[in-house]
Amino acid sequence: MEQTANRKWWVLSVTSLGSLLSALNFSTLIIALPELIKGLHSSLLQAMWIMLAYMVAQTVIVLMAGSMADRFGRKKLYLWGMVIFTVVSLAAGFASSAPALIVLRALQGVGGAIVMANSTAIVADAFPKEELGRALGVNIMVVAVGQIIGPVLGGWLTIAYGWEWTFWFNVPVGILSVLWGFWAMGLRDEKTSAHVKNNGTDYGGIVTYMLSVTGLLLALTWGPIQSWSSPVVWLSLAVFIVCFPIFLRIEKRHPAAILHLPLFKNRIFSLGILSATLNSVARMAVMFMLIFYFQGAQSYDALEAGILTIPLAAGMLVMSPLGGWLGDRFGETAPATWGLILSMGGLIGLAADLSLHTPYWHLALWMTLISIGSGLFNSPNSSSIMNAAGPRYRGEASGIRSLTTNVGMMLSLTFSMPIVTHSIPHDVMLAIFSGTQVGLNGGNSALGGFITGLQGVFWFMAALMLLASVLSVLRAGRGGSRSADLAEKGRLGL
Repeated sequence: MEQTANRKWWVLSVTSLGSLLSALNFSTLIIALPELIKGLHSSLLQAMWIMLAYMVAQTVIVLMAGSMADRFGRKKLYLWGMVIFTVVSLAAGFASSAPALIVLRALQGVGGAIVMANSTAIVADAFPKEELGRALGVNIMVVAVGQIIGPVLGGWLTIAYGWEWTFWFNVPVGILSVLWGFWAMGLRDEKTSAHVKNNGTDYGGIVTYMLSVTGLLLALTWGPIQSWSSPVVWLSLAVFIVCFPIFLRIEKRHPAAILHLPLFKNRIFSLGILSATLNSVARMAVMFMLIFYFQGAQSYDALEAGILTIPLAAGMLVMSPLGGWLGDRFGETAPATWGLILSMGGLIGLAADLSLHTPYWHLALWMTLISIGSGLFNSPNSSSIMNAAGPRYRGEASGIRSLTTNVGMMLSLTFSMPIVTHSIPHDVMLAIFSGTQVGLNGGNSALGGFITGLQGVFWFMAALMLLASVLSVLRAGRGGSRSADLAEKGRLGL
């Protein structure tokens, strides 16, 4: 009995290792990018796609990974995703050219998608509803740890051993995760969803989904980095516009659809997903723009800029478990909404206070406020989404949550870049973000326009957080999030 009770914590330790690897994967590589560019003799555009290929591939695959988990078993698929991620990480360190590394990063993103899509669902299966928020809070706390140590670890590995070790350090951690997960998660006891297994495979949905999402993501990433007038952008948008309605039509009719559309009729689920997407847009924009600020306006190098953004994770480290506990104890809506309001306050502070001469402690204060808000929001919001989906569709719900969060991160580039780049050329923007250039040339006039652009981004993101706060409140209805959840499930047969 005691072993069964402890099993949920063992399962949480496995998913937490996966969360740690995911957070380190981004933050260490961004610091190593300047050395990687030199080592592979890559262009700035190639360097940006080394960063983005992982995220694009992850976003394309993550929904299918969630649906496949309902068919074959979440824990088994999670471990296979970790195996893929680990093997490709080893290969990536041996890449001899930028195009080869871009392909390997995309394959790494496939493994990351499988891990990401199943992590939340596995935790939701292991923990009772009244403890789920606290458990997810631990996972998010581990992500914050990865974001804090990532810049330092990435800088140290790159300086001491070379950029290759930003990939190779994943290997021992990945092997440990697979071995520990195989022992700790109780694979023999796992059940799969018979309703999915007995109704065939949604091949039409898979093809049209991959085409439509790939088209959308190519447009969202190619436009702000290269040119919105590029044929690649227009062709990609055309593919999305044609394929996405076909995908939705197929999903309405197929008995084993990879996207269960009735989930979105659940107010709690759909508004939780929208709130998470808007939060993702704002949070990614803050990180992206502050790196621009520290390297472009303040002339810090990439490692120093990464360290200076640590307050964006520090508050999450403390508040994520607390936010989850509050959600379990008092309902998810209140802590999630207050988290969004605090993040909005931090964004307003950055927008109003940011200048060339703003003391760092001011910026750290606003970043910490945003971080505390994210910690309060993420755990109860994720718990609300998973509880609303119910056990039958948890794999799919976890995939949808991951998909929309990643799309939000892509949208943040789409919204932010045009606001900032009206004052600086594209090649300078790419050079600053990749760490190959520090400081902006052109005198105070160019710097002034750059700061105005950053302020505009923060004001826009604050408005998005206000919208997210309203949506978060609306999810509860009149009866609170838990009672509304039960009513919605009863209506939909979930």
